[in-house]
Amino acid sequence: QVQLVESGGGEVQAGTSLRLSCVASGRTISNYTMGWFRQSPGKEREFVAVNSWSDDSTYYADSVKGRFTIFRSNVKNTAYLHMDSLKPEDTAVYYCAAAATVVGSTTSSEYSYWGQGTQVSVSS
Repeated sequence: QVQLVESGGGEVQAGTSLRLSCVASGRTISNYTMGWFRQSPGKEREFVAVNSWSDDSTYYADSVKGRFTIFRSNVKNTAYLHMDSLKPEDTAVYYCAAAATVVGSTTSSEYSYWGQGTQVSVSS
């Protein structure tokens, strides 16, 4: 079992930055693909970014490419999502997730473990 706890969300103005953290416990994330997803009111949960355990590769949704960066510290057992140039449309609850056997997955159903989410609100 992997327990995930996100933090770092908040209310910010457009154009600013935030860094979300996802602290894992129970098992080391070095063998897990880590993903970030987000969900806005009335919308389905959508993929944001993924960092694969096998080769540390990353992949992003087109809507955040060039603005968001996903990375991890296996020593701290923590995954991060650094968000620059935030836009009002980035407003959502952000969730981190862990998947043991998949690589580079953008599909939420392939992730076994989820955090409780952290709210990001961006005002114009």
